[in-house]
Amino acid sequence: MDAQKLPSSRDQTRAQLVEVAAQLLASDGPDAVTTRSVALAAGVQAPTIYRLFGDKSGLLDAVAEHGFAGYMARKPPVGTDGDPVESLRAGWELHVGFGLANPELFRLMHTARRAPDGRAAVAAGLAVLQARVHRVAEAGRLRVTERRAVELIDAAGTGVVFTLIDQAADERDDALADTAWEAVCAAILAGEHTAVPGPAAAAVTLRAALPDLKALAPAERALLGDWLDRITKSQHALGQNGTAMA
Repeated sequence: MDAQKLPSSRDQTRAQLVEVAAQLLASDGPDAVTTRSVALAAGVQAPTIYRLFGDKSGLLDAVAEHGFAGYMARKPPVGTDGDPVESLRAGWELHVGFGLANPELFRLMHTARRAPDGRAAVAAGLAVLQARVHRVAEAGRLRVTERRAVELIDAAGTGVVFTLIDQAADERDDALADTAWEAVCAAILAGEHTAVPGPAAAAVTLRAALPDLKALAPAERALLGDWLDRITKSQHALGQNGTAMA
């Protein structure tokens, strides 16, 4: 291996401190992650943490980023499986499973302040969800805009995990995640989840294919995209049967 590609002593120390902090977080909770305890467990002087991370918050940001990297490593590549809806569900189950297996890390990942690297990690995770939702739209099985679907799945999935990890283990509602997923499906999916898909699903499907419609000029694609978004939003406001939603 090229010597220039080997991690520096500084990088190794930084990685070690992040790993130690993550272990303390998992075993003893956030109160156990102090600069003194982390430095002691890592066998370094406390000033090293301040030199590498600025302060304790900087260290926790790095732990959160490390958590996102581990989370992303578990996600299979988009498009490697068949049914796009099943792929979306698999992502949901991975999200919930990761949160339940790593409650303190999950809480930190979603509450820590966002340094640039941390924001990039969050964006990478969201991009995977967006790609999976786009596949559902291309298959004609989405009845809301892709943005609405992504935001709903993201909010519902994270909310479910927070609810579950706040419950006592012996009182945890094991069916909550499945119930929430079914509610999300009823809100965003066409086809088997709705009696009549209606024009919204057709508009969303065509919207997903817009980048490939080379017969239209960019300005025409933009105008058509605006029209399709308006159709989707108006149908969502009225409901699929044309009546106002409660």
